[in-house]
Amino acid sequence: MGELIHRSKIQITRESGPTRKAVIEGLGEPVFYGVHGGIKDFYKVNVEKEHAATLDHIVGAVAG
Repeated sequence: MGELIHRSKIQITRESGPTRKAVIEGLGEPVFYGVHGGIKDFYKVNVEKEHAATLDHIVGAVAG
């Protein structure tokens, strides 16, 4: 097995409804996840503030 070069340390807490806050060690500010646009409409959810869905981050990481 190769040498471990990085271990992600993340704490995720639910803020309200589908909104979650991720505190990622090494970053200065938290990252928020939630719903927006078509995802919000599909699940028929009303949110105070829209945030990128975890799916958005996965697609961005793979495509970028």
